[in-house]
Amino acid sequence: MGQQQLLLIILGVIVVGIAVAVGVTMFNDSAVSANRDAVTNDLVNFASRCQQFYRRPQALGGGGGSFVGIADMRQLTKTNVATYTNGNGTYSVPVAGTATTVQLQGLGTETGNDGTAKVKVTMDVWADSARVNQTGTNFN
Repeated sequence: MGQQQLLLIILGVIVVGIAVAVGVTMFNDSAVSANRDAVTNDLVNFASRCQQFYRRPQALGGGGGSFVGIADMRQLTKTNVATYTNGNGTYSVPVAGTATTVQLQGLGTETGNDGTAKVKVTMDVWADSARVNQTGTNFN
């Protein structure tokens, strides 16, 4: 009778341990996904600012139909820093703007699912559209 009770206790401990492990993993995955979504949302906002710069005449401080003036985050945030940081991550312009496109990058605050690299999202911006660059984005 005592062995059956011991076996029941051991099985209960194993089930609780597995449940805790699954819960921790789900919480971590949720945090990474939320951070990736927040970084992407911030990049969409910066992409909109890039498009505003593109459309604004040069006489008013814009690009006059070009992204050439965007070399770092100073032009997009009106600050004196080359990178911009908020609670979601750090943002930069890894490739300076050309006449037709500019590239933005965000590094999140959470470590990605691979366990080593931070969440990373890269976005390409054109005059009329923007998209997440699949090759420059850490989906792990």
